[in-house]
Amino acid sequence: MARKTLTRRQLGAAAAAFGLDRAMAAPAPKGRGDHVLWYDQPAKEWVEALPIGNGRLGAMIFGDVWAERLQLNENTLWSGGPYDPVNPRAREGLEPVRALIAAGRFAEAEQRANETLVATPPREMAYQPFGDLGLRWAGARGAVSGYRRSLDIDNAVAETTFEIDGVRYRRRAVASPVDQVIALELTASRPGALDFDLTLAPAQTVREIVVERPDTLKISGRNNDGEGGVSGALTYCGRARVVTQGGSVKGADGQIAVRGASRATIYLAMATSYRRYDDVGGDPDAITRGQIDKAAAKSFDQLARAATAAHRALFDRVSLDLGGKDDIGAPTDIRIARNETTDDPGLVELYFQYARYLLIACSRPGGQPANLQGLWNDQVKPPWGSNYTININTQMNYWPAEAGGLAECAEPLFDFIAELAERGAVTAREMYGARGWVAHHNSDLWRGTAPFDHAKAGLWPTGGAWLCVHLWDHYDYGRDKRFLARAYPLMKGASQFFLDTLQTDAATGWLVTSPSVSPENRHGFGSTLCAGPTMDMQILRDLFDHTREAGRILGLDPDFGEDLARARDRLAPTRIGAGGQLMEWKDDWDAVAVDPKHRHVSHLYGLYPSWQLDPATHPDLAAAARRTLETRGDKTTGWAIAWRINLWARLKDGDHAHEVLRLLLARERTYPNLFDAHPPFQIDGNFGGAAAILEMLVQSKGEIIDLLPALPAAWPQGSIRGVRVRNAGEVDLFWRDGKLERVTLRCATAGKRTIRCGEVKREIFVRAGGRVTLDGPSLEGAARPR
Repeated sequence: MARKTLTRRQLGAAAAAFGLDRAMAAPAPKGRGDHVLWYDQPAKEWVEALPIGNGRLGAMIFGDVWAERLQLNENTLWSGGPYDPVNPRAREGLEPVRALIAAGRFAEAEQRANETLVATPPREMAYQPFGDLGLRWAGARGAVSGYRRSLDIDNAVAETTFEIDGVRYRRRAVASPVDQVIALELTASRPGALDFDLTLAPAQTVREIVVERPDTLKISGRNNDGEGGVSGALTYCGRARVVTQGGSVKGADGQIAVRGASRATIYLAMATSYRRYDDVGGDPDAITRGQIDKAAAKSFDQLARAATAAHRALFDRVSLDLGGKDDIGAPTDIRIARNETTDDPGLVELYFQYARYLLIACSRPGGQPANLQGLWNDQVKPPWGSNYTININTQMNYWPAEAGGLAECAEPLFDFIAELAERGAVTAREMYGARGWVAHHNSDLWRGTAPFDHAKAGLWPTGGAWLCVHLWDHYDYGRDKRFLARAYPLMKGASQFFLDTLQTDAATGWLVTSPSVSPENRHGFGSTLCAGPTMDMQILRDLFDHTREAGRILGLDPDFGEDLARARDRLAPTRIGAGGQLMEWKDDWDAVAVDPKHRHVSHLYGLYPSWQLDPATHPDLAAAARRTLETRGDKTTGWAIAWRINLWARLKDGDHAHEVLRLLLARERTYPNLFDAHPPFQIDGNFGGAAAILEMLVQSKGEIIDLLPALPAAWPQGSIRGVRVRNAGEVDLFWRDGKLERVTLRCATAGKRTIRCGEVKREIFVRAGGRVTLDGPSLEGAARPR
C-alpha cells in the first residue's frame, strides 16, 4: 500500500485526534536550566518547529509522535550557479541617470535606471531547502500522555518525549560541528518497542533516491535553476544511516524499515559541490560518505558530548540574569502570550540567549554567513530569496556578535566581504568605471554585487561600505593587528570606489553619492532615487575614518589617508529639518515622504550602530533623532522594532526601550518558537533584539565604557557577565535597586579607560591582562588594577 506524506495541517489534525493536547501534557520537570524552550504539543507549523544547526547543516524538528519531520538545510544549496549580473548598458546609462536626478526628474531617472542600470537578471538566486527526513510510526497506536518537546540551548540538544501504553519514548537530536552530521537518537523504556519507517526526501526538482545498503538511504541530484535562466550548477548528496540496538533493519522502495529495536541512532550527512562562488567542483558523494562512515562509528552520546562541548565553548562566555520572578513552568508559547500583559524578565533572558544560540548554530568559521533566515528555510521560493540583504538585515544579524562574546561567529561574514570585494571590483569597473569595489543592496551565494530587483531599492551603492564597518568593529573589540592587516585592503578598496564616484552637488559644493536611495523609502517626488541621502554620508564618514585610522595603525598609505580626510570634510552634513527632525535626505523632504511611518529609519544609522549622533557630544542632533523616532512610531516590522530598541537605548531612555522590547516579544512579532516575525520569519529581528538588550546594559565607544545607560525600571536588579567592550575589554556587571552594585573590568590591552555610570565618571588605568573592580554607583575602588 502506498504511503502518503502528511501536510502540516494533516499533522496537526492527527495530533489532536490522538490526544496530544495540553490536558495530556507532562508538567515541566523541576531542576532544568532556564535556557530551555519547551512545548506540550507537536509543531503544527514551521514557525513552531525547533531549530538545530552546526553552522553548515540545519534542521527544523516538528516533534510529531506518528509522523516526525526534520526539515533540512545545507547552507551552500542555493539555486543557479556562477553568473555576472552587471547590466551591459550600465556604463552608458549611468550619466543620464545622474543628470536626471540633478534636474529633479526623479521618476524619469528611475525608469531609465530600471532599463540600463538594474542587474541582468534582475533577481538574485535563492537559498534552497535540502529536503526532509521523516519517521513514520509503524507500531500499534495507543493513547499518548506526558508529551513534551524541548530545545535546551545551553547544551544544543533538542528532545521529544511521550508515553504510549506505559512505554516511555525519547528522541534526542543534535547538529554536530565536530563530526559535521545531524544525529537523532530514539529510545524506548521497553526493549524492542521501536517500530518505524525512515524516509529521506530531497526538495530539489532534479533528484534520485536510492537504498544504498540495508541501513543507508542516499539522495542526490542537481540544484534548481535560478532566476532569469541561470542554470543550476551544483550537485548535492545526502545520506542517512540507521544503527540499532536489537531488532531488524531493512531497506527497500526508497525507505528503511526498523522493527523491534530498543535503540536507534540515525546519522545524517549533507553536502553540495560548492567550494566558492566561482568553483563548483566539489564531490558531495565522497564528502558525505566519509562523514557518515566516521560519525556512525561513534555512539550518539559520544557525538552529542563533543557537539555540546563545542557549543558551550562559545555559549557559556556570557550570562544574563534580570532578576524577578520568571515563568519557566509554562510552555514557551504561553510565556510569549502572557508577556503581553505581565512582564517576564526570564523570557527576555531566554530570548537574548536564544539569539546567541542561533548565531552559533547558523554562522561558524568556514561556513556561509547568516542569511535572512539564518540557516533555516523550507521553501524553494522563500521570501526575498532568503538572501543577503545588505541595506541593514545582514548587518543586523551580526550586531550582537562582538559584544555578545561570539566574535568567531562573524568570520563567515568577513569571508563573505572578501569575496564580495572580488566581484564588486568587476561591478565598480564595468558599471562605474571606478577603482576599488562596490556592493549594492542584495547579494547571494554567488556574490552578486550589481543593483538587484529594481532601481527603487537596488540602486544603493553603500552596502559594501556598511559591511566594512563590521571589519573595523571586529578590530576595535579585539585589537588584533593581524586581522586589521587582513581587513585594510577591503576597507581601502571600498573607499577608493567612493573617491572615484562621489559627485559635487552644484548648489552646495558638497560631495554626494548619485545615483542612490535612502533604503526603500519614497521621498514624495515620484521615486526613491536621489543624491546624497543622509545614511550614505554617515556610512562614508565611518568608512573614511576607519580606513584612515587603520592605515595609520599599520603605517600604510599616509597620502591616501589625507585624500580620505579631504573628501570626508566635503561630505554633505547631517542636518535638522524644519520639523525638528533629522533630515533623511539632502533636502528637507521628510514631511512629504510617502510613508511617514516607514519601517526603515536609515538616517538614524548615525545614532546606532554608529556614534556620530552621540547624545553626549551632539545633543542637538540626538534630539532631532528622537523627534524622528517619535514621528515614525515604534510599531512596525520585527527587525525594524529591534532597530528602534537599540536607538532608544542609545538615547538612554531605558523605559521606552523596554516598552518597545515588549512589542518585539509579543505574539504579533515573535513566533511560538521565538523566531522573529517580520512577518514572515526573518532572523535579523532576533539578533537585533539581543543587541538591544546588551545596549541597554553596557555601551562602549573608544575608551569610554557606559554602565547601565538605559536600565529600565522593570529590571531593578540583575547581572550580566562576560560582555565584551571596545579596546579589548570584558565586563561583569551587577546592580540592585536600579543602581550599580559592582563592576569588574578585564582588559587585554593597557591604557586609560573612562567608566561612566549615570552622571558619575571615573578614569582608570589598566595594564594588559589586568583587572579592575569598582563598587557602587559612585564607582569606588582602586584606579589601578590588582
